[in-house]
Amino acid sequence: MLWIDRIHRWTGLMIGVLLAALGLSGTLLIYEDAWLRATVPGASESLVQDIDTTIAVAERLLESEEALVTGLRFPTESLGLYRLSYENGAGAYADQSGTIAARWASTWDRLELWLFDFHHHLFFGRVGSTLGGVLALIGLGFAITGPILWWRSRKSFAFRLLPASFSRNHIVRHHRDLGVWTSPMLVLACLTGAMLTLRPVASFVLAPLPGSESIAESLAPPTVAGGALSAEFDWGSALRQAHQTYPNAELRTVGAPRRPGQLVRIRVRQPGEWLPNGRTVLWFDGADGRLIEARDARSLPLAGRAFNLVYPLHAASVGGWIYKAAMTITGIALTLLGSFAVWSFGGFQARRARLRASAAADRVAA
Repeated sequence: MLWIDRIHRWTGLMIGVLLAALGLSGTLLIYEDAWLRATVPGASESLVQDIDTTIAVAERLLESEEALVTGLRFPTESLGLYRLSYENGAGAYADQSGTIAARWASTWDRLELWLFDFHHHLFFGRVGSTLGGVLALIGLGFAITGPILWWRSRKSFAFRLLPASFSRNHIVRHHRDLGVWTSPMLVLACLTGAMLTLRPVASFVLAPLPGSESIAESLAPPTVAGGALSAEFDWGSALRQAHQTYPNAELRTVGAPRRPGQLVRIRVRQPGEWLPNGRTVLWFDGADGRLIEARDARSLPLAGRAFNLVYPLHAASVGGWIYKAAMTITGIALTLLGSFAVWSFGGFQARRARLRASAAADRVAA
């Protein structure tokens, strides 16, 4: 038990602030749509249901000559905006008539964008994503070992979100008690975070399910190389073909080729898919508009379909307000656990140093 306590304490001291920052940023991102509805004109408008109008507006935005559009995300019932991505991190929001409502030159210009970049990449791209996955695994370890260490002091348990006072004793008790009653949701949040960023973790967790060895293959694009994106590429035709292939699906995202050989990608969300942007994908050759492959997410092996549930569970994009509230409390708890752990343990170490210095001075004086 002593070695578990020491590992838990010292590891918490070293990475508590990072875990707290991930908890806070993740909590704020749960309410990204609400933030945009409050700050961007047109964001609160009801979703246009006419597919022809939607395709026409998207086609006009994609063919805009103001800047090369590298990606487009369609409006949803909770957010009535198109999101356009340009090169070098620039982008814009457009309302459902196609009018630009807000622009940015980099992710630093918009709060929700740099929060997303921090939470998903720690501002370091793929390397940051991997580091975030490692942090999630360590957080998972805290959520498991915390209740083990709490068991010794279970008789003093008190259910509260904040400590009774900011004395070290109260903060330590609060840390133990908060960690134990939020541990189930902390395990879920950390495990799903690790699965999203560390593919071996996802493969290990989903190994008992059929098709676990093909998760990466189900997410990979076709091996066919596409031609360079033609200036005459018919976006409207590609979007209409996607709609005709999956008539009950919502158009969700469009991705233009970013490197030689890449294909144009259109993602749609079919009924029953939890993933906000769906995982049903159509790939087109950018040179001639030819449909290369259409991959139905509902026909994936069980492990692939299970993996597609991980992000919605992590981001609280399913489950209604009850699950969103539970994940909000979980994010706040992680923020408090991480920050108070550093504060209380740092103060504890400083107090021990002062006591040792005082004892040494007393011995010298004697």
